[in-house]
Amino acid sequence: MTSTFPNLLQSTGTNGGVGLADPATASQRRGMLDLINRLRNTGVQRDIDLPTIAVIGNQSAGKSSLIESISGITLPRSQGTCTRCPTECKLTQADTPWACVVKLHFITDERDSPIKATVLTFGGAISNKFHVEERVRRAQRAILNPNTDYKKFLEGYEVPSGANETSFSRNYVSLEISGRELADLSFVDLPGLIASVGHAGNANDIDLVKSLVISYIEKPSCLILLTVACETDFENQGAHHLAKQYDPNGKRTVGVLTKPDRIPLGEEESWIRLIRNEVEHLDNNWYCVKQPSSRDISLGINWMEARSMEKEFFAGERPWSGLDSHLHQFLGTGRLTERLSAILAELIARRLPEIQDELQTIIVQTRSDLEELPPAPSNNPVGEIHRVLNGFVRELSELLKGTPDENGLIQTMRLHSEAFKREIYSTAPNFLPWEQKDSHRRLRLPPAKFLSNEENIDTEDEDDDDELGLTPPVALRGNAIYIDEVMQRAWNGRTRELPDYYPFVVQADYISTIVKKWQAPAVELFEVVNSIIRECVGNLVEEHFAHLGKGSVMQAVLMIVHDHLGEAAARAKQRIDWLLQLEGTPATLNTLHYIDYRNKFLGHYKGCREANHNTMSNVRRLAADHPKVETVNKALSSLNELGISVKVDDLTRLLPADPLEVALGIMASVRGYFQVAYKRFVDMVPLAIDYEMVRGLERGLDETLLEGLQITGKDAYERCVAMLQEPAAIASKRRELSMKMERLRVARTELKLLSV
Repeated sequence: MTSTFPNLLQSTGTNGGVGLADPATASQRRGMLDLINRLRNTGVQRDIDLPTIAVIGNQSAGKSSLIESISGITLPRSQGTCTRCPTECKLTQADTPWACVVKLHFITDERDSPIKATVLTFGGAISNKFHVEERVRRAQRAILNPNTDYKKFLEGYEVPSGANETSFSRNYVSLEISGRELADLSFVDLPGLIASVGHAGNANDIDLVKSLVISYIEKPSCLILLTVACETDFENQGAHHLAKQYDPNGKRTVGVLTKPDRIPLGEEESWIRLIRNEVEHLDNNWYCVKQPSSRDISLGINWMEARSMEKEFFAGERPWSGLDSHLHQFLGTGRLTERLSAILAELIARRLPEIQDELQTIIVQTRSDLEELPPAPSNNPVGEIHRVLNGFVRELSELLKGTPDENGLIQTMRLHSEAFKREIYSTAPNFLPWEQKDSHRRLRLPPAKFLSNEENIDTEDEDDDDELGLTPPVALRGNAIYIDEVMQRAWNGRTRELPDYYPFVVQADYISTIVKKWQAPAVELFEVVNSIIRECVGNLVEEHFAHLGKGSVMQAVLMIVHDHLGEAAARAKQRIDWLLQLEGTPATLNTLHYIDYRNKFLGHYKGCREANHNTMSNVRRLAADHPKVETVNKALSSLNELGISVKVDDLTRLLPADPLEVALGIMASVRGYFQVAYKRFVDMVPLAIDYEMVRGLERGLDETLLEGLQITGKDAYERCVAMLQEPAAIASKRRELSMKMERLRVARTELKLLSV
């Protein structure tokens, strides 16, 4: 944020104060100062740069004496507590007797983490200035021991040396002082910068104090009240260097020279040059004040007497008395106080519109940050867990039943079922109705035309140079089985049979060999579907449960559902194994289709035999040749008159007997049975998987989840609370943002109350 000071704090030079020092503006100025004090009470200074005056200086720079002279009170001077927490002074000019109220402000815990701003009044109002010092000392002890009841310190409880709960705190003590002789002013007295610590000290205190001072003066709306003791070399005072680091152009620093009566002889001019603003130039100049000496304090000098002695000092002591008249406005506590009051009031007036805008912006951002967090744990943990579980089971049920979605679960599994069907079909026996010695003359078996419209399976594009038909729907993966091999196997299978009989074991062996090839595709389909469901379940569990608690609920549900799926999958696998065992023994009651397929394949194989190939080719050519088609039709008509209903392709049955007729029958029988069995198998396996593993996952799942999560017994409430407990990091972030939002809202309410 750009500093407000360049346009506000015009260099005073020799012109005196600024406009708001006029008493006519006192009421307005007091209202604005009061507003800033109330905003600070909300703790919103952690989020917004509030105008403030921070008093800084090295230890023994006269900082405490300066504050006492401005406020009219005495602060603790002992070592220890007085240097370890800030003290905020809120001065108000009022036509009432002098009074002071001490308060404790807690904005961080003992680990310096933000907490909800808490303001505690530390005892009743003080009407005697001499009682303030002890009350402040006790208040500082309470700040350094936040886990101890503050009332004990109010009663005089003392902590043993070095036994404070914290050695340093950003929490602070505030003094609300009102009276007739006061100016409207508010400032924060920060611990004095430490150059070194003794043997009993803690070296960390040096950096802790410096860090606290920086946290105030680095803010653009902080007016730095820099105290410099004239008894110490200017360049050796660290507070000056720190102020210059954060305000290099001197636009928001007011310098104050203390202990002017201790300037070493002959060095007066170097300090006078500061008052003239000739060196270390500051827009708001350097001031000089004279506070009572230790002897004066021991003699009981009061505030009015101290101010009178200060005036006498600057009027009668050289070189101060010899300064040009226009420089006298920079001498004395009263003039410094008036100037600080005016500067702070104008700064607040300029900053208020910006504060309102910044506040609204931060509220919007904080609300957005809160909305980005996962939902907060429910006040009804049992109901929330049941609600989420019911929603999960309901959506899973819909997915398992099927949804009208191109990429739905059922649609995805159907693609793999189709692939499974093609895999099973490709295991059909690759019978070739010619002998192996003739294999070089015929490369492949022409497709069975009666299957062309039956199998909905992709075909490969191949050049068809065969007049008998198209390429097979699916290339058969098995090795070619020639007719002479089949015949030889039939002969080898004979035992005590009659010469014209061949045992069924030959067909059974071929069928058994084929069925064994079905296991791998069936298991692959099972595993693919299982994997798809697991992935779907995993995504669904994450969608419904990832936002709950620390992630343990999601993991528990995932394990329970996976175990339930494992049981369903085991049942499905048993069904598949059972189906494979059933298919190991050839059997069918579908006689009509089996006989039909057998006869068609027998005719197909006969028509492809070399001896009959030319005959059938001639018949087909005649049937396609218009002039000679009548010849073929007469033959077919004659057969029909005899009660034999045939088509052109059925004429292969009238071909003369084949010496390998037995082998052709075995081939046709096995191939016909394959058509019946494979269709049965490619239906039953997906159905078994669907019934046992897909739809079976839903059966009993809700009871399994309730039992597995143990949320129905007497400990259900405690278990649900534990499940919904969010991660520490998120909980901490939520608390931090909630407290921030609360103080921002309170601050906005305070701003609304201001009427200027």
